[in-house]
Amino acid sequence: MLAACGAVPRQVSQGVAPPLPGPIAQAKSHWTPVPWTELPGLDDDPLHEAWNAWLKSCERPGPVFAPLCSEVRRLSIGSAQEQRAWLMARLQPYRVDTLEGASDGLLTAYFEPVLEGSRTASAEFRVPLYRPPPGLAQRKPWYTRQEVDTLAQAQAALKGSEIAFLADPIDALMLQIQGSGRVRITQPDGTQVLVRLAYAGSNGQPYKSIGRWLIDQGALRDASWPAIKGWIEQNPDRVKELLWSNPRLVFFREEPLPEQDAAWGPRGAQGVALTPGRSIAVDPASIPYGTPVWLASSGPAASLQKLVLAQDTGSGIVGAVRADYFVGWGAAAGELAGRFKQPLRLWVLWPR
Repeated sequence: MLAACGAVPRQVSQGVAPPLPGPIAQAKSHWTPVPWTELPGLDDDPLHEAWNAWLKSCERPGPVFAPLCSEVRRLSIGSAQEQRAWLMARLQPYRVDTLEGASDGLLTAYFEPVLEGSRTASAEFRVPLYRPPPGLAQRKPWYTRQEVDTLAQAQAALKGSEIAFLADPIDALMLQIQGSGRVRITQPDGTQVLVRLAYAGSNGQPYKSIGRWLIDQGALRDASWPAIKGWIEQNPDRVKELLWSNPRLVFFREEPLPEQDAAWGPRGAQGVALTPGRSIAVDPASIPYGTPVWLASSGPAASLQKLVLAQDTGSGIVGAVRADYFVGWGAAAGELAGRFKQPLRLWVLWPR
């Protein structure tokens, strides 16, 4: 297999590490070359899982990794040993540091909600989800979330842009924060259709964390989703106030969800479908899309030492050593994502 994918350098095949190259500067990070032995858990990761995500990246590769994609495809049927040997032969690990030299950062997680909705408004389903309204580009920033709820002119601008209606405003907010989701929509004739609502734009307002708002209010010390939901249950009369603390409103586009697409996550910022447990969102000014990354993180939610692909970004994912880990879809994934907030170290794997 390796012979078909490119010769292994003599230094590697004989167990002699080649000399390290120089560091690489990015706009928001500094990459420090390190030996492969620095990567924790390198021998234990089932690399074929990451290969599935890498094949997705090769559907829209950038100029740096495009030349490797033919080898990546051939190695998709290789053994873990062959895949690992190829990585070490063709790529050089660099530790991702901040511009100030720190190598520790923060890992959170995100997921794709699965929700029930209705094509028409009713007493139960009363919270609208919108496609981008006409004239959105002419007003920047657009109306805030509070203005959409209270101003007649904002409501008039959105009339006719409703895609579907949800029952719970917190579910709608969660869908907007995650950026996409699966919604089982009941049609006017009673039939149901499963669709994906994908990110299609925003009102241009800044994102404000409702968890941070609750902490600043002295209402919570732990801003996990379970804690936020507990506060909501105890304070139903303050839900509007909570929602309005985040002025950002996200608009969606409706996409069909055939069975083959349902096995993957939504498309990330790279333009390829995300792979649960193998795709991360990053700051592209620190790590370019499509880059294979070795990730190490240990905390109460999970212990991770694995190969992942940088395939997405998010408004809250800013800085050098910062990543959002895609954990999948549905209630169990949402529960896991809500508990994820732990230390992080990253190494990019860059062509030699």
